[in-house]
Amino acid sequence: MAPPRNVVKIAVQMRDAIPQLIQLDQAKPLAAVLKEVCDAWSLTHSERYALQFADGHRRYITENNRTEIKNGSILCLSTAPDLEAEQLLGGLQSESREGRREALRCLVPLASDMTFAREVISRNGLERLSTIIEDGDDLGEVLALSLRAFSELMEHGVVSWETLTIPFVRKVVCYVNMNLMDASVPPLALGLLESVTLSSPALGQLVKSEVPLDRLLVHLQVMNQQLQTKAMALLTALLQGASPGERKHMLDYLWQKNLRQFIYKNIIHSAVPMGDEMAHHLYVLQALTLGLLEARMRTPLDPYSQEQREQLQVLRQAAFETEGESLGAGLSADRRRSLCAREFRKLGFSNSNPAQDLERVPPGLLALDNMLYFSRNSPSAYSRFVLENSSREDKHECPFARGSIQLTVLLCELLRVGEPCSETAQDFSPMFFGQDQSFHELFCVGIQLLNKTWKEMRATQEDFDKVMQVVREQLARTLALKPTSLELFRTKVNALTYGEVLRLRQSERLHQEGTLAPPILELREKLKPELMGLIRQQRLLRLCEGTLFRKISSRRRQDKLWFCCLSPNHKVLQYGHMEEGTSPPALESLPEQLPVADMRMLLTGKDCPHVREKGSGKQNKDLYELAFSVSYDHGEEEAYLNFIAPSKREFYLWTDGLNALLGSPMGSEQTRLDLEQLLSMETKLRLLELENVPIPERPPPVPPPPTNFNFCYDCSIAEP
Repeated sequence: MAPPRNVVKIAVQMRDAIPQLIQLDQAKPLAAVLKEVCDAWSLTHSERYALQFADGHRRYITENNRTEIKNGSILCLSTAPDLEAEQLLGGLQSESREGRREALRCLVPLASDMTFAREVISRNGLERLSTIIEDGDDLGEVLALSLRAFSELMEHGVVSWETLTIPFVRKVVCYVNMNLMDASVPPLALGLLESVTLSSPALGQLVKSEVPLDRLLVHLQVMNQQLQTKAMALLTALLQGASPGERKHMLDYLWQKNLRQFIYKNIIHSAVPMGDEMAHHLYVLQALTLGLLEARMRTPLDPYSQEQREQLQVLRQAAFETEGESLGAGLSADRRRSLCAREFRKLGFSNSNPAQDLERVPPGLLALDNMLYFSRNSPSAYSRFVLENSSREDKHECPFARGSIQLTVLLCELLRVGEPCSETAQDFSPMFFGQDQSFHELFCVGIQLLNKTWKEMRATQEDFDKVMQVVREQLARTLALKPTSLELFRTKVNALTYGEVLRLRQSERLHQEGTLAPPILELREKLKPELMGLIRQQRLLRLCEGTLFRKISSRRRQDKLWFCCLSPNHKVLQYGHMEEGTSPPALESLPEQLPVADMRMLLTGKDCPHVREKGSGKQNKDLYELAFSVSYDHGEEEAYLNFIAPSKREFYLWTDGLNALLGSPMGSEQTRLDLEQLLSMETKLRLLELENVPIPERPPPVPPPPTNFNFCYDCSIAEP
């Protein structure tokens, strides 16, 4: 008989005792369970004991988490958390350094348990630990264990970080700024300061003023992954707590100190694999750096700003400098304004006044920054782009300014410029740390990609949105590959042509439909022989219906008609001449016959004898595509029955049918299309009952046979 659902079979162990195998009734109070366990070992005062999970963090069993106990769980009997906390805190006040060290060693693994932590905190355990940390008598293992235990207890949220005193925080800062013999202390001190900075703005300002950036850079350059991770964590916490102005000043200073190059060479390309925590902090650093662009992205162009008007003129002159100088010399103010308006139109602005285009936010002034950066850092590519498209008259010109504005919006969306940092994301781009001005450099690659894709799609102004969708897909797919450098990004994104994008879309669509799943492919292979037989049958029936062919004379006259068909028993080809306008003749009226048994092979195209001697001029191209011949035995000689199909479809049908008669494979394009259509239809019909049911890549494993077959019914035993 099966035990009740609220009863689980577990083992309870205790040091120097034989483990107990018991059935734990989850409906029974935990105190009663403890008493039964203690009674089995002849232990009195069961209230002094508690149960813990034997594995993992040795968490105490309470009424709240006892449902986590499952069949086969192993528990251990230990001292109750209140008595354990009292005993360990007493050890912290020991006069012996070894006694304090031993108490801390026992305290640290238990500090992550909420039940134990509450008992320690209620007995002023945090104050005792902070006293050890502030005194700093032992800068070795005792200090490291104290910092670890203090952080673990604070992480439960029972006590606010804002309650920490300024002297305590300054003492922890000292452990970050000083050179210690014990390498385990600085990472723990950095981790504690990170929590302080993220949780208390006031104390965070204290940490910011007390911990110099140069000291964090020193810790980052130590080849210790744990120390690097904690230093990066505190750095990103300080950046997150800073104002936008302070953040920009801090990041500019860090870049001047070559932090980007160090991260790229010694962290991203380190021989030691990067941890998840470091990946998250690099994501935060990238997001905060890109976030500095948000102000420009949210600011529209001011038509009354002299500086911004001059920047627009610089952009125009860089593209039309020679033309502008020659045409603008000696012209009136009105003529000069008209000339500038026309050149801004050529530059790709939708309005003669470009300020109206840049009033849109986003991208605001960030689009102007990108265009200026491209014109100054890639002047030849900029001039080639603008002049190539401004001189076209076929409405296929790619608008530089309009494309730049939309591309800037697209890059801001893909890189999440201005969005708040996620608390868990690790999606940083290694390319970002491999290049100065990475956003603007990425724009330079993207704007040239836009022009390339525009030409591949042979787009017009009406296709602008379609082109931008393709460019978005090209950039997104390449960024997802996480290229490690800008050059690698440029190579990969340029290889992702418009045709390749279409191919990938088609492949993904088939995957979504399940068409390319291994079980579906296996089903398709099993269906192919049956469907190929169906196609063969259709081709032979078409030959039995017969077709009217024309004969081509040496003078290219098409005045002679003849009819050919296959007999119903598929053994004879019958043919003969007929007059134009008459209905197809009956089989018995066709004078000529060709037994299928005498047929040797099928010839097509230039191999046919009736077109072989007609040369290779353009006038004979249609003959090559529609010509086919059947060679057959005529006495002791080889003869040919020559055809010129009336259409490409008839050519495919007849060549397939003749190949079927000869026992050769039907390899025409029409057969391929027909087979694909039939396979698609038949597969969907077979899978109708599995609609919206995911098909696994691999079949489920076959379960093992039962240990006995007593459940089988013996049909030979007759019922009374």
